[in-house]
Amino acid sequence: MIETERLLLQPHVEDNFDAYRQMIQDPQVMQYIRPELSSDDDAWLRFLANAGRWRLHGYGLFAVIEKSSNNFIGEMGFGEFRRGLGPQFDPFHEAAWIFSGKGQNKGYAQEAGLAIHDWLIEQHEPDKTVCIISTENLPSIRLATKLGYEPFDEQEYKGSPVTLFERPAV
Repeated sequence: MIETERLLLQPHVEDNFDAYRQMIQDPQVMQYIRPELSSDDDAWLRFLANAGRWRLHGYGLFAVIEKSSNNFIGEMGFGEFRRGLGPQFDPFHEAAWIFSGKGQNKGYAQEAGLAIHDWLIEQHEPDKTVCIISTENLPSIRLATKLGYEPFDEQEYKGSPVTLFERPAV
């Protein structure tokens, strides 16, 4: 578990599922991530994948909990998503994040992002981390820049234009 001034970051627990499902079924939250919204069973499989990443790799997506309310407000962490984007991207820890409407525009994503990158460096000593962002997702591009990411390529992923970013570990 990671604790910041306003957040707790921990592996997902089953009690987070209802809030998680609502988040990934919110069209505004998912507008740049997936064109089709997850069904309940798809949401459950995605949720279970979070637990599997931790078990297989020793890292994954953290549930982001707002300390003041004890509410689940998003997820942020790293995964091995096997996207097939090439040797400059695929072998590296990929950062990913999603925040519910309640977790947006409060600086939580930057606070969590800085903490998880410090944790990853301490625990796994990566050479660099990467992330993929829709070219239209300006809030996530701004966040990536604040976290030290720089664009290095543009590609199409699942029929949509995306920018690939990298961040040196040091």
